[in-house]
Amino acid sequence: MRALEDVQNALVSAWADDAPLAVLIGAGAIFDAPPKGKRPPYVTILRHDAVPRDGDDTPGLEHRLTVHCWSPQPSRAAALQIADRIERVAVRGMLAPQNNVLTHRRHVRTATAIDLATGRARAAVELRLFSEPKDD
Repeated sequence: MRALEDVQNALVSAWADDAPLAVLIGAGAIFDAPPKGKRPPYVTILRHDAVPRDGDDTPGLEHRLTVHCWSPQPSRAAALQIADRIERVAVRGMLAPQNNVLTHRRHVRTATAIDLATGRARAAVELRLFSEPKDD
């Protein structure tokens, strides 16, 4: 499994197992793209980019993710509650990629907006993670 898939699968699993997040968005509400016909609340992984970050003779990647947290109401507070759980689990939670080690996890920023077309609130969480392959 490639590192990008491995890290994203670990994040999605950790978010799916987070009981406080499940209270906010329900079960099965984490997607790669906004689902057609599904009303919020839900979370979408808008972007996941990875670039080589080689150092100290260990190949690795720097991952940058943008995660959108959608609220069904025009409430930034509701969107930020979801964003807070996404950030807490990603930065401080138990993540277990199968083939990689996460050596750095950081919340970069959170931005909020009210979608003019739907009136729903969205929080965009940006994360930065470093991964290195596990020693076999």
